[in-house]
Amino acid sequence: MEDVLRTKIIKFSENSENKFDGDENEASLLWRTEFRTTRRNLARITPTRKNTTMKPIAVIFGANGMIGRYATRHFSRKGYEVVAVARKQEGCSGDGMFVPWNGRDIDSWALALEGADVVLNLAGRTVNCRYNETNRREILNSRVDSTRVIGEAIAGCKVAPRLWMNMSTATIYRHSEDRPQDEWTGEPGDDFSMNVARSWEETFFRCNTPAVTRKVALRTGIVLANEPGSAFDVLLRLVRTGLGGSVGGGKQKFSWIHMADFLAAMDHLIADPLIDGVINLTSPGISDNQQLMQILREKCAMPIGLPATRWMVEIGAWFLKTESELVLKSRYVEPARLRDEGFRWGFNTLDAAVSDLMERRGMESFFHVPQRRHLGVKVWA
Repeated sequence: MEDVLRTKIIKFSENSENKFDGDENEASLLWRTEFRTTRRNLARITPTRKNTTMKPIAVIFGANGMIGRYATRHFSRKGYEVVAVARKQEGCSGDGMFVPWNGRDIDSWALALEGADVVLNLAGRTVNCRYNETNRREILNSRVDSTRVIGEAIAGCKVAPRLWMNMSTATIYRHSEDRPQDEWTGEPGDDFSMNVARSWEETFFRCNTPAVTRKVALRTGIVLANEPGSAFDVLLRLVRTGLGGSVGGGKQKFSWIHMADFLAAMDHLIADPLIDGVINLTSPGISDNQQLMQILREKCAMPIGLPATRWMVEIGAWFLKTESELVLKSRYVEPARLRDEGFRWGFNTLDAAVSDLMERRGMESFFHVPQRRHLGVKVWA
């Protein structure tokens, strides 16, 4: 069925080129319209496999990172049998079964992939460091090697996983302040971070996995969670010390997604068996750095925020042993496919997202469900 869908998309692409003489926007609109129509027609005849005797299985690689912890807890609460794979158990949420790996070689962890419903790969060295030769090599290899070995393990499965979602990054697009970058017309950039993203995705899609395994690359923006050490936490600390002014002029775009919407998007991608390829995982409510810092100052009741010029950011990044591009690059990313597929965000605006996260410090608070009080009837004698 997937081969039929791909054949139809190729034909639509050829028709689009014939009907529209170089009008990229109009051709893209036809592509998307016919693509959705084909998906709806195929959905009526695509068989679905239901497992009524066992819990679904989710295998999460990189489970000891921030997103990995939240994803592990999320799938566990959704009723999945969760296998948390990481280099070390420290930092994991404690949900599911922990299995160690080194991110390079096939070992006992590969057994967990047999018949899995969901495979989510979040593995990769942090980019919050100086981009010297050693760190550059580790950043690239940790992503490419882990993706490659997972693909090899899936290829060797007797019953291959149904869905493999692999982390990518919205940084794959060029520095953009003029127009949003979507999955159809976005322009990849050409520097270290963008080339890492490109190699990461190329490795993912080149893996010779069985046709039954659907593959989705998650081009993710900044995931916001009020977690110690997270990007959101760092920004709050800057604001509370009076350093929460605009950075580098403040015009660079800030593409983000609330952690709750990130997890909800996972559920959406799992539920639709015809979504594959690349997905921009960001909020439609794109902000810029100036608006971001203003909102944070308001929520923290901080009346002042000293701005930082570009040269100040460069010096500060050197002292903090990180890279200035993490705050200076303009990430203007539009989640066109998620929107077209009918996904509904819980947090469309940065103001609403920040207000919510200020009340949800840490993972336990994030997943806490307030106890509902039952209404009764008071009877007077």
